[in-house]
Amino acid sequence: MEENKKYSLGVIEDKTYTFALRIIKAYQYLSEKNEYVLSKQLLRSGTSIGANCREATYAQSKLDFVNKLSIALKETNETIYWIELLHDSGYINDISFESIHMDCVEIMKLLISIIKSSKAKLTK
Repeated sequence: MEENKKYSLGVIEDKTYTFALRIIKAYQYLSEKNEYVLSKQLLRSGTSIGANCREATYAQSKLDFVNKLSIALKETNETIYWIELLHDSGYINDISFESIHMDCVEIMKLLISIIKSSKAKLTK
């Protein structure tokens, strides 16, 4: 594999960046409600998704690319957990939950698809 080759992620990069901005706003909102522990976890995992996708664009190899995206997928799953916990504990309302949860699930589906197709190319 060519060193410093940029892998294109297209739409997932934009979606994860926009999602990270939503997570930051959610963190600010939750901090105003004096919720600091769960919101900090949400901030960490929710912004990590895009950071790992960004890191994957300059992966050292296709295997490294898949690994970085697999980490992003794990962070996405963790973020869904925190969103559900915040909703079920009453910190975020149904409308906010449905919107941010739907975005996170969409990111998860995209990551799964990219990882599956990248793994399939590795075995060829």
